[in-house]
Amino acid sequence: MTDTATQQPTTSTSRGRRKIRLGTVISDKMDKTVIVQVGSSKAHRLYRKTVQQRTRFKVHDEKNECGIGDLVRITETRPISKEKRWRVLEIVEKAR
Repeated sequence: MTDTATQQPTTSTSRGRRKIRLGTVISDKMDKTVIVQVGSSKAHRLYRKTVQQRTRFKVHDEKNECGIGDLVRITETRPISKEKRWRVLEIVEKAR
């Protein structure tokens, strides 16, 4: 008697789109927290020269797996602490 149309929607559609970023770990000194630097390039409004922008995020790393230099994928999440609003999805590439 269960109809597929009456089932609950999956959690990914009910939560909406969450931002995903790719960045490099620049600090792992805190417990369960890493600082990830995400870079992007943007054209200057007047001069049209490409300008590098860098943003730092405090990211939740539950298992303390990340190390300095790792390339990680992070996602937006609910507030975990005063400054942490991101968590590690996966480690794309370990540092050499």
